[in-house]
Amino acid sequence: MGILWGLMAVLMIAWVVMLRRRGGIRQVAPGSPDAADPADYGFMRQEDLDVRLPGPDQDLLDVMSVVQRHQDFTAASQLLAGTGKETEARWERVQAIAGAAALEAQQTPRLGAGWLHAWRSQAPKDAGGAQVFAEFLVQQAWRGGGTEDEQRIILEEARRACDQAALLAPGDPVPHITHLAVARGLGYSQAEFEQVWLKILDTAPGHMGAHLAGLRYWCEKWHGSREQAFAFAEAAAARAPRGSLLAALPLFALYEHLPDLNLVRGFYESEVVAKAMHGALFAVHAARPDDPMLSHVRHLLVFFLVRGERWSEAMRQLVRVDGHVGAVPWTAEADPAASYAVYRALAVAGYEANGGSPATLSA
Repeated sequence: MGILWGLMAVLMIAWVVMLRRRGGIRQVAPGSPDAADPADYGFMRQEDLDVRLPGPDQDLLDVMSVVQRHQDFTAASQLLAGTGKETEARWERVQAIAGAAALEAQQTPRLGAGWLHAWRSQAPKDAGGAQVFAEFLVQQAWRGGGTEDEQRIILEEARRACDQAALLAPGDPVPHITHLAVARGLGYSQAEFEQVWLKILDTAPGHMGAHLAGLRYWCEKWHGSREQAFAFAEAAAARAPRGSLLAALPLFALYEHLPDLNLVRGFYESEVVAKAMHGALFAVHAARPDDPMLSHVRHLLVFFLVRGERWSEAMRQLVRVDGHVGAVPWTAEADPAASYAVYRALAVAGYEANGGSPATLSA
């Protein structure tokens, strides 16, 4: 991957000098009138990209602005109280609120995230606060950079917090989804993991966020294998009703098992990749436009479509997600905005090299 990203970094620097020429992409002098420019499509500047969320949720951003400015959890509590359980939106918001708290605690260890601790102490029966606190502990464990023993201590605390959160909200899958990350970090046996998974199937069997969390456990780099991960993803896709984004799960399994070095275009034109992308594109077309997980699938499609040089299809995904980059694959990199900007630049250059323009994209 190091060689690939070295190449991508060069391309990112040079994106403003990509020539619009049917059949190929070559570099021209900076400032050339032939240079492809993502700004022509209304795309946001790299420095303005929002790395906190995969897609827009203005209510959440407004609430977190109030919470962090006044160090008062009330608005966050009210937001979650009005967000239905069993929904993807609730899981997204719990993750985002917990992530904001974890980042705040990391940046100002003595004072950060005081509002979250106040939430737990002043409203111990608030299910939303309990869910955010459990997820906060998980994110602290992954971000902390401590020893393995220190991480384990935090994850053990997170496990207890998940159990408490589940008692406060029977039928809500969120505490169990957080527990999946705990299970992965603590190295649950497959039988132990299945016990947690069954609780999710009892509450929200079609939950895309839960399946993404579950998939990671079954991956080769964690506690399963490539075969087990694909079996998990393909089984979920096969039983997914029309309109469900679970049909895109095999593409996420493929991403989790990419070879370390795959610069050959043929890999992205292979049958296995084409099949996974077809499922994801089908899922995107059939999904509700307001599905909170739709942005996650679109972002990963951009990654695969660009690598497969399917420029037009990549552009049609980009115009629907641009502005927010808090999603895989970008968040796997040190600078998500820069990683996303590389792929966006390549998509624009490739699209224009094959006769595309802002006018044809909007047609």
